[in-house]
Amino acid sequence: MALTAIGLCSRALLKIGAAPIAAFDEGTAEAEVADALYAPTRDALLSARAWSFATAQAALPRLATAPLADYAHAFQLPADFLRALSAGAGRGRGLDYRIAGKALHTASNAVVLTYVCRPEPEDFPAFFDQALIARLAAEFCLPLTENSSRAEVLQRLAEQEFRRARLIDAQQDVQPGFEDFSLIEARG
Repeated sequence: MALTAIGLCSRALLKIGAAPIAAFDEGTAEAEVADALYAPTRDALLSARAWSFATAQAALPRLATAPLADYAHAFQLPADFLRALSAGAGRGRGLDYRIAGKALHTASNAVVLTYVCRPEPEDFPAFFDQALIARLAAEFCLPLTENSSRAEVLQRLAEQEFRRARLIDAQQDVQPGFEDFSLIEARG
């Protein structure tokens, strides 16, 4: 079952013994804490790894204004951009680039960016839902219960769930082989 942002937050609230919420703007302390902490916690967890479900590629549109120094062209980053993984011209890697503000600077005339995106919560796999719920519970605990020892325990549990989710996600991907490695080429 796909969970919404409200569903994820409600499950995290239940883990700490708080009342679930029906909306971020319902006026309760739980809703205020969930509204303030959900988006940054989600983005931090998504950015922490190149998750298979949150990796995207996009051909970037070039901006009219060139960078002041070092690179010839600037490109607009996607709206759902969280973190760059690689960039290339015609393929997803191989370019020298720099992220500056909301733009990618490079010498190339065209860019294909491979990046960590922000998918909709309904598109999160179950293993990521569990890791996010655990992290949200750890974040919600202190402001709602003022119990620091309980918050520390929940933080440790969140780290265990994160490691478990990383392991599951890594098993879904083919490990990349060596490319352009001088020692292999030297052997003939």
